[in-house]
Amino acid sequence: MEKQINTVAALQIGLSIFSLLIALTLYSILRLIGGFINDPSGEMVLRIIANVASTILVILSVPGILAGWGLYKRREWARILTLILSVIGLFNFPFGTAIGIYSIWVLIQPESVASFEN
Repeated sequence: MEKQINTVAALQIGLSIFSLLIALTLYSILRLIGGFINDPSGEMVLRIIANVASTILVILSVPGILAGWGLYKRREWARILTLILSVIGLFNFPFGTAIGIYSIWVLIQPESVASFEN
């Protein structure tokens, strides 16, 4: 089960880093498009959308990175956090759903629970 827990940790970190890259890309594209618009109010709206959307994605990605790191260290709080993030990730089709199902399956196994109790 140790290998599967490490796989879940890597997947959590990977999905979170992917979300951070999406946030950076979304921010850059919206700001770039806003630069080409001649309407100041349109540029302001795109700037606000870029800032808000990117901030939300960053805030949602940080717990996944922390959970993955905690899983590598075999912290009980990380197992619980990963289970919570996995349930939320079920709605993030298709990658979040697949990773969420796998993570939940791995982390509720008795062998996994026992490895976090030490």
